[in-house]
Amino acid sequence: MGEPEAGSEFAIRAAAAGEARRPGFGVTVRHPRGTGRVWTERKIILFLPSIQYPFHIHCGPYAKEPSGQQRVNPGRGREVGLVLLGRSIRSGGGGWTLIPGPMADAQYILPNDIGVSSLDCREAFRLLSPTERLYAHHLSRAAWYGGLAVLLQTSPEAPYIYALLSRLFRAQDPDQLRQHALAEGLTEEEYQAFLVYAAGIYSNMGNYKSFGDTKFVPNLPKEKLERVILGSKAAQQNPAEVRSLWQTCGELMFSLEPRLRHLGLGKEGITTYFSGNCTMEDAKLAQDFLDSQNLSAYNTRLFKDVDQDGKPRYEVRLASVLGTESALHSEMTSRLKSYEFRGNHFQVTRGDYAPILQKVVEHLERAKAYAANSRQEQMLAQYIESFTQGSIEAHKRGSRFWIQDKGPIVESYIGFIESYRDPFGSRGEFEGFVAMVNKAMSAKFECLVASAEQLLKELPWPPAFEKDKFLSPDFTSLDVLTFSGSGIPAGINIPNYDDLRQTEGFKNVSLGNVLAVAYATQREKLTFLEEDDKDLYIRWKGPSFDVQVGLHELLGHGSGKLFVQDEKGAFNFDQETVINPETGEQIQSWYRSGETWDSKFSTIASSYEECRAESVGLYLCLNPQVLEIFGFEGADAEDVIYVNWLNMVRAGLLALEFYTPEVSSWRQAHMQARFVILRVLLEAGEGLVTVTPTTGTDGRPDARVRLDRNKIRSVGKPALERFLRRLQVLKSTGDVAGGRALYEGYAAVTDAPPECFLTLRDTVLLRKESRKLIVQPNTRLEGSEVQLLEYEASAAGLIQSFSERFPEDGPELEEILTQLATADARFWKCPSEAPSGQA
Repeated sequence: MGEPEAGSEFAIRAAAAGEARRPGFGVTVRHPRGTGRVWTERKIILFLPSIQYPFHIHCGPYAKEPSGQQRVNPGRGREVGLVLLGRSIRSGGGGWTLIPGPMADAQYILPNDIGVSSLDCREAFRLLSPTERLYAHHLSRAAWYGGLAVLLQTSPEAPYIYALLSRLFRAQDPDQLRQHALAEGLTEEEYQAFLVYAAGIYSNMGNYKSFGDTKFVPNLPKEKLERVILGSKAAQQNPAEVRSLWQTCGELMFSLEPRLRHLGLGKEGITTYFSGNCTMEDAKLAQDFLDSQNLSAYNTRLFKDVDQDGKPRYEVRLASVLGTESALHSEMTSRLKSYEFRGNHFQVTRGDYAPILQKVVEHLERAKAYAANSRQEQMLAQYIESFTQGSIEAHKRGSRFWIQDKGPIVESYIGFIESYRDPFGSRGEFEGFVAMVNKAMSAKFECLVASAEQLLKELPWPPAFEKDKFLSPDFTSLDVLTFSGSGIPAGINIPNYDDLRQTEGFKNVSLGNVLAVAYATQREKLTFLEEDDKDLYIRWKGPSFDVQVGLHELLGHGSGKLFVQDEKGAFNFDQETVINPETGEQIQSWYRSGETWDSKFSTIASSYEECRAESVGLYLCLNPQVLEIFGFEGADAEDVIYVNWLNMVRAGLLALEFYTPEVSSWRQAHMQARFVILRVLLEAGEGLVTVTPTTGTDGRPDARVRLDRNKIRSVGKPALERFLRRLQVLKSTGDVAGGRALYEGYAAVTDAPPECFLTLRDTVLLRKESRKLIVQPNTRLEGSEVQLLEYEASAAGLIQSFSERFPEDGPELEEILTQLATADARFWKCPSEAPSGQA
């Protein structure tokens, strides 16, 4: 084959696989412009300004340079392989020949054997009355429609990829398309790789993993996928449209240029919460502007233009059905105008995702007819107002009614909720869930709620740092019928509005049927534990996780007070008597009017709060009363404690998968939190926790996590107590500088001994297991009855569930998504180029 193009992207790997697995074995590739090196089970990427032949390639064991650096012994040349732009190439005498091989680094693909599970809610749905089923159906429709907005919140290309896949599978189901693909020359493995990719797009609502924010690409050659798409039945029916979609998203679908590998802001990644030219400085400026106007960022995006004088002009766009020019007056109308702020021009507009939110509103209106009580009716009316007008205040009013709606048979929540994927930590991703109550597990959670006031007193901070009054929340175990968005959590504590949580309360939900399938573990896939721990871990992981989720949501997220000075200057704490237990002095800092936890702590807020909640769970699971509530006593209770703590420290090691060393940043809030807890417990010393590098039975790098169960109470609890108190005091007082110093210090990943976490990260990546994909059911209205449609637990089943999700208006939705994406495409015209301008 011919020479590669200048600027081509190369991944280099050893083809002499048996040799390459031996410790100390490496590959060096020499060429006129530099040298690239691969060592054991590690790939590197070379970005070369120009490529010329010949390559001089040597494989062999390392020798030591006089300087101490490793080099490859010359004279032991062996055959090696190159992966060039999705092709694997082998050297052979006078040239290069194409051979099968992996298409991309394992970090950026979903493996063909990825776990797929179906959510089982059949029995819970069967127990609903006809009216309750209709209520659940229309709420589900609203959630699924709204979830499409996540495509527009993820990446510039995600809406086009979704539209392309939807057209393909509407014209041919996975089995029919398989015949065409095989005829076009794909292997069975390559077609399965395509199905897994498509299932991943639907499951994550975009081409970035919801857990970790890493891009994933198809694990097959681009030219083969192109043949399948352009020769498909969908292309035959609408050749111009399908070709246009492919031309728009095909390159970006496969691209792994550095900035496109992860979600992030500026040089650290791609995001569509901000235009491509925004920096972290722009995000901070915009947040200060929003705070000054008492506007929430939850339902906004930020777009920056530069005028003829080179001066930035910012558009803050609210999500709403109505546009900026609507004549209908509301509380939002007066906000829609131009502002000058610190010498910068801001324009507040609305209408983001308008046609999508119109469909959400239509089904919320229909759901009102089947509401069980007036609170549900008022809740839905306020949600409708919020999505129509772009008002977060209306969503807060709806959330108040939702909090007051105690113990509903059908539980739901919908809106711009979690801010994990906003690089600045303030904007909410759309999600909506509908679920039915699991009464047996809910009874245990009700007992936990009844004990909450007493348990709160055991937390390691003074009473003044706890809420003035504990507002007993609903806490239910739910079987999920619908969960739209980019992923499904194990439990939820909402709403996220600080002012409501402090004065009105909140609700907790544990998603029982998600826990049952998403976190199940097979012994042979259980990594980094001693053999003696594995059976105990498998037996008690589920029960211990129930306890942890309960404590995390109710007493973790549900605890702690924020010290606030309101717009009238009044404080919610006594400045004279309240003492900071860390300094012994009076309180020096607090939240001022308009400031929130998210806006003040921004980029660390989500992970810091998850860490606080996880730590509360570990701390309070040592309480015998808690374990009795869940039915555990004696030796069983001790095993639950041990496995809960062991699971946390193991998760701290697994978390390294979600750290990006190139930019020293974490990509997943919960996993960063678990790594921080691991660091705290390692720091406690006395052999409580150890992490030891080893070599596995397969000869590859491995590691073992050990927890001394006899030291959990004597060493672990005091360490966690000190850490928790510091976390809460810094949060209560709004001490951003102190909070960042503490949290970012523990979250730092280095190669410092004894743990050498950067090296361990390579081991974690080598042995990582992809998160399962979850297949959800659909509901369909047949006459006046609602039917539950279930699907098999496979990539094809997941694809089928989405192909049947929008039977009435699938093509219309694809048109809406591509039109909305195209309207804003100019803001990401050069997504591979990092912005250089500052605010």
